[in-house]
Amino acid sequence: MSLELLIPIERETLVGLSLLPKQIIGKNISIHSKANELPELKGLQIALIGLNEFRNSYYTNTSYDVNQFRKVFYELYPGNWNLKIADLGDLPNGEKAEDTYFAIKEIGIHLKKMNIIPIFIGGSHDLLFPLYQVFQKFDQLANIVSVDRSYDFSQEDELISGRSYMSRIIMDKPNVLNNYTNIGFQTYFCALEEKDLMEKLYFDGIRLGQVLDDPAVAEPAFRDADIVGFDMKCVSWQAIADPLKGQPNGIDSRTICRLTRYAGISDRISFMGICEIPSTPMTNQLLAQMIWYFIEGVQYRFEEYPVNTNDFSKYSVTLSDQIMVFYKSENSQRWWMELTNNSHLNNKTKTKALLACTEKDYQEAIHDKIPERWYNAMKRIW
Repeated sequence: MSLELLIPIERETLVGLSLLPKQIIGKNISIHSKANELPELKGLQIALIGLNEFRNSYYTNTSYDVNQFRKVFYELYPGNWNLKIADLGDLPNGEKAEDTYFAIKEIGIHLKKMNIIPIFIGGSHDLLFPLYQVFQKFDQLANIVSVDRSYDFSQEDELISGRSYMSRIIMDKPNVLNNYTNIGFQTYFCALEEKDLMEKLYFDGIRLGQVLDDPAVAEPAFRDADIVGFDMKCVSWQAIADPLKGQPNGIDSRTICRLTRYAGISDRISFMGICEIPSTPMTNQLLAQMIWYFIEGVQYRFEEYPVNTNDFSKYSVTLSDQIMVFYKSENSQRWWMELTNNSHLNNKTKTKALLACTEKDYQEAIHDKIPERWYNAMKRIW
């Protein structure tokens, strides 16, 4: 089992904990150290795992020291959580990058069977590929959400990299990718061919400006996601306090934390990865707070997936050429819209599914405008 490969956390990372208050996170989670074996997985809900695989990275070949993040994260105070959390240590690099992929996939399979959400920290963005392979193993459709400045469809011959892993995913067999959503893309980092492919496959994209204007526009994508990846090149240099390692335009620190909370509050996310992390003291603090907000989101999940519409308010909207049906949860105040296959309309073949949306989508339908997210989903499914 690949979990046996995980390396205990260095003693130097834990030295100062004994002098700190008993309420801090570092004293209230299970930690895989040299003094303690791998924590018991039964009953665990969230697991942290450090990665250092950069050999297929498109942008950088410098590693990130996950222990620097741990020193900051352990000193934070938890919220009103009743979750079992563990830091399982670091996965060493395999002899080849493909060996690391295999280990991540095996770990993912094992933890998914146990309903444990792993947070993979470090490495390059192509490490989402083995997490996608987990869903191939289960023959289960997967929705991927990537918070990234680019689409990552570029291809360099046969090489899979942090800039081409999505091409590998859409070509890999069996194909279990239901949807891919890019949040925060910046057009000048995206080739026209990539944009054309996004449209051809009816994938969803939310521009950086839209996210900054109203982060809530991204929440439905997270609600429907199975795998979430944060590429830290998406943040602005102000968020990491180093112009040499950041971008002039990007997601600010408050918004990125809000997005990670949306990810946590989703009832269906199985895996989260945070990659391409620049080594700066400010980044360590930001990363610690991002993961804090993710855990906070998990704590306050509404348990509304699968969706039981019997507990929802139903709204039917008559458009010029069809009727759209929306549902609103009176508990969370969140919205869903119905996807119905009417191509062979009869009682035996009519099928329907639900897609997370915002109240704005409902308002658009009232004004006879079909929501883009609904249109793309209908094209993908039927």
